[in-house]
Amino acid sequence: MSRLIAIGEIIVDFVSTEPVPYTRARTFEKCFGGAPMNTAVGVSRLGISAGVITAVGEDPFGDFLVGILRENEVDVSNVKRKKERRTSITFVANEPTTGERTFLFYRRPWTGETADSSLERGDIDPNYISRAEVLHVSGFALSQQPSRGAVFHAMRIARRSGVAVSFDPTLRSDVWDNEEILRRTYRKALELSDIATFSKEEAQFVLGTAEPNKAASRALKLGPRTVGIKLGAQGSFVNTAERRVIRKPAFSVKPVDTTGAGDGWNAGLLVGVCEGWDLEKSVTVANAVGALVVTKRGAITAMPYRAELNAFLKQACVQLSI
Repeated sequence: MSRLIAIGEIIVDFVSTEPVPYTRARTFEKCFGGAPMNTAVGVSRLGISAGVITAVGEDPFGDFLVGILRENEVDVSNVKRKKERRTSITFVANEPTTGERTFLFYRRPWTGETADSSLERGDIDPNYISRAEVLHVSGFALSQQPSRGAVFHAMRIARRSGVAVSFDPTLRSDVWDNEEILRRTYRKALELSDIATFSKEEAQFVLGTAEPNKAASRALKLGPRTVGIKLGAQGSFVNTAERRVIRKPAFSVKPVDTTGAGDGWNAGLLVGVCEGWDLEKSVTVANAVGALVVTKRGAITAMPYRAELNAFLKQACVQLSI
């Protein structure tokens, strides 16, 4: 049984090995990617059983991605192989001083149909979801049909089964056909969610403000009972329907590549949900995981195991362990 199940996109990230614009980049490193899949790996490395629902092509890149999941002890029994579909890819370049990244996606609407957006309702096993504790959903996977219908189907199954639904917008506007569909779809997803997490940019776009308290308050009115706002170098802010407010500063690290930082933060928070930690501990761990992720190139390269996370917390003079 997987205590956490992540559903959504799985992608090969080709990350520039130099902090330069695409026009000057000479080599790219092949990395594992896809926001919900990164979170599943993070959860598994921290000792919580995780599984995924996604789709890859019958190609070498699909083999690569499934192999990485297996290496990280993530259950792949619900990974679908789509015939006559290629596995989705993206190119990633990082800004020289901050490590902030930009993406060039090779999937709809920019190319023909690829595997991750071909996930269908019939690919969803209700029994698999109903035995979990958390279903973690990426808004990216809602950008195209038929995966949009499949993901909403999974969310409804989770709600009926008493499984907590975690939603991360994973805002990439260029993979949507238009902004109206994007906004309408996100609102529907929030109505079906128990937990929602946003970057500052996502909060501004979805909620109309990047001010953490205002953004969280607006999100809570839409359905979720716990809302997190990821503030990058400023840390994070979490509010709940019970008005339990936590604001924690970021850990100081040297950023190399911010790809996957938010996914790592989600992993730390959701481990806390599964383990029943108090909110303050969960947010502290989330900040620590997110900080560690940015110290190496690639979304999961520096995603910590428990021992690594505990060593980092000890070095930072934080009196807790997991």
